[in-house]
Amino acid sequence: MFRKLVFAGIYAAVLSTAAFAQTAEYGTAEEARAMLEKAVAAVKADKAKALDMFNKGEGGFKDRDLYVFCANASDGVETAHPTHKGSKLTDIKDVNGLAFGEEIMRTATEGKISEVAYMWPRPDSDTPVQKVTFVTKAGDQICGVGYYK
Repeated sequence: MFRKLVFAGIYAAVLSTAAFAQTAEYGTAEEARAMLEKAVAAVKADKAKALDMFNKGEGGFKDRDLYVFCANASDGVETAHPTHKGSKLTDIKDVNGLAFGEEIMRTATEGKISEVAYMWPRPDSDTPVQKVTFVTKAGDQICGVGYYK
């Protein structure tokens, strides 16, 4: 009997671990927001160091499909992004033509986290899905972290 209980317990643990691993493949809204809050604190503490860490994905600023991006609030040039550093945020549109980069620039406000939704493919796909990006302003930087729904 004890042996059956131990086996059942192990089996349940394996199943729950497998289920957790499947759901943990992508970042969540809560994780994205927490990463943005951490990023804002890093920018306020040492902007140059923070942007370097964001670009390199160091310090917990790259997790699965979650990453921090920032752009100059004055001109929209991206100062931190895994693949678009140097691009103008205002030039970016989704597959439906939504100028979400402009919306991010318009929406970002110091001390407030806002959401901008658009269609964008996951890093491992070409098929666009809904993505929501949390954005805010930190000094002269507009920063965001997005997650896929």
